[in-house]
Amino acid sequence: MPARRFDIFCRVVDNYGDAGVCWRLARQLVSEHGAAVTLWIDALASLARIAPGLDAHVPDQRCAGVRVRTLVTSPLARFALADVVVEGFGCGLPDDYVAAMADASHAPLWINLEYLSAEPWVELAHGLPSPQPRLPLTRYFYFPGFTAATGGLLRESGLLNARVAETASNAAGDALWRGLGMPPPQGGTLAVSLFSYANAALPALLDAWAEGDEPVRCLVPEGVASAALDVWTGGAVPHAGEAVVRGGLTLRSLPFAAQDDYDRLLWHCDLNIVRGEDSFVRAQWAARPFVWHIYPQADDAHRVKLTEFLHRYESGLDAGTSAIVTRFWNAFNDADGPATVEAWPAYRARLPALSRHGERWAEHLAALPDLASGLVRFCEVRL
Repeated sequence: MPARRFDIFCRVVDNYGDAGVCWRLARQLVSEHGAAVTLWIDALASLARIAPGLDAHVPDQRCAGVRVRTLVTSPLARFALADVVVEGFGCGLPDDYVAAMADASHAPLWINLEYLSAEPWVELAHGLPSPQPRLPLTRYFYFPGFTAATGGLLRESGLLNARVAETASNAAGDALWRGLGMPPPQGGTLAVSLFSYANAALPALLDAWAEGDEPVRCLVPEGVASAALDVWTGGAVPHAGEAVVRGGLTLRSLPFAAQDDYDRLLWHCDLNIVRGEDSFVRAQWAARPFVWHIYPQADDAHRVKLTEFLHRYESGLDAGTSAIVTRFWNAFNDADGPATVEAWPAYRARLPALSRHGERWAEHLAALPDLASGLVRFCEVRL
């Protein structure tokens, strides 16, 4: 199979979800498929927070084998068309790039990488061509998903084996915590990673943790959910590396981590609260209990997506545990503080069962083709 050139275009809507997905895809295409990849992105600063070695002020550079270029609204600097063009999440391609594609004797294969959804219609739309009405170009829809009839999920080779090996090692866990500037959690301490959108339910949940009998260590990337944390701390939100202690709760702010380091944090926490798409998928590979704070949409379209995912994820759980998971997830996503606090004790009691379920769920997903490999195969038969 010849090495191919990919151009991936990303316009950042969610500061880290869009950038995170495109960056993982770019890295994997380079490291596992020998592709030459250019990532065009309009928010280098967001990507630089999760990509060590990337300079937010350099418009054209290389990092982790990927050429990273700034995507601007004015005409692009000199470029050569790739073999495959990946339009991240329907972000739109620059006019001059599209014009060059239309004029080419052999146009690049144009892929629209869609948002992840568990909705059944995704299987019907995955891989469909969409001829452009005014140009001699065709765009293909590529849907990530949770079944063999979709594009699958981003998963690097050896990811699950690496997680199993690390979580079996006390030394690896101790090194992680000390690298974050804190001792390993003492026995009986619940470790929680929190990466959510603004959520009015958070202050009440933090109060419940602070007032409970169980020690809780809650780890939050700096700047995340700041409005809710501002309410809870009375305007004293901790800076990166600092902590607020109230009752049984230690709330610690962390600097943003590289993607691989964030994965390791998820592996070692007892509960992961995640948002967007990138951390949502990584929480599933972590095989730990998690809560997905889905991006709220004005027309409540996100509720359908949440319900459809829970329907798939809860397969194999007993009816009682399934109802408890749904209740807690819905309360948190409704930003309903009292309902979230009321649902917490039952959800907390199910964490051991959800850890076992998480292992089964990750193994089920890993039996499906990974997204990058599937994308490469999809492109090869059309080039």
